[in-house]
Amino acid sequence: MTDLEKFNDKIANNIKIEPKDWMPDDYRKHLQRQMSQHAHSEIIGMQPEGNWVLRAPTMRAKVILLAKIQDEAGHGLYLYSAAETLGKSRDTYIEELQTGKAKYSSIFNYPTLSWADMGAVGWLVDGAAIVNQVSLQRTSYGPYARSMVRICKEESFHQRQGYEIIATLAKGTPKQKEMAQDALNRFWWPSIMMFGPHDADSYRSSNAMEWKIKLESNDALRQSFIDKTVPQAELLGLTIPDPDLKWNEERGSYDFGEINWEEFWNVVKGNGPCNKQRIKHHVKAHENGKWVREAANAYAKKQKEIKKAS
Repeated sequence: MTDLEKFNDKIANNIKIEPKDWMPDDYRKHLQRQMSQHAHSEIIGMQPEGNWVLRAPTMRAKVILLAKIQDEAGHGLYLYSAAETLGKSRDTYIEELQTGKAKYSSIFNYPTLSWADMGAVGWLVDGAAIVNQVSLQRTSYGPYARSMVRICKEESFHQRQGYEIIATLAKGTPKQKEMAQDALNRFWWPSIMMFGPHDADSYRSSNAMEWKIKLESNDALRQSFIDKTVPQAELLGLTIPDPDLKWNEERGSYDFGEINWEEFWNVVKGNGPCNKQRIKHHVKAHENGKWVREAANAYAKKQKEIKKAS
């Protein structure tokens, strides 16, 4: 049996591919792109939330938001570590992000203008992430699948935290409910764009499905998110900003309006409201933290020398 036949046999029998296993170059490259993009998204996603730590309305809200941001940092580290098992260094992945070669989730290029946006990010953005990441716990690459187990548990906490913020505002004064509705209006469409283009328009999806990197299609995941989220909005007395949204009894799902793909691709290509700001901030923070990385590496090197000498 050839290496390719062994690989295909593992995929067919749902046996995880591990770092030392043989894998096709295209499989490796796809994972490098997807996993690093996922890691970049976790790290860049800290920025719009960090913007609200000092302005959170209560000490409890500050503590919870800080905990969430800490989780996102951890998720990025898990994913960078997993991605490094594919033969590319973390420094290279970060360089690709900062030079624009690598992408991150388009949703993080939208500004967070009010405290209600922290609710929308948790409820909608993390809610969409959970829908996608739950299936990734069964992805074919072992290190990626295992990293998803803890990440999904923590993302569930983030989604509940966001929903609590939105629910509190929706049940508050008319002005507070207006804030909640405004956040929903601005984040609804970018959230459902997070799942990526229609399957027919995504040339990468077919390979990802064949290799079981992805277990569900972009459109199926998007539909699942919409079907879960619309009843939640109705319970809160909020209105989904889609005049074409309606329940389809025959399909047992919601029909929804056309997504503005021109906006999506414009943001992906670096022309969104906050693209340049996000990368500029990341570069500055990375440069400011250089001394910490150098000190940590020097300490690790010294410990190895001591251990070897003893």
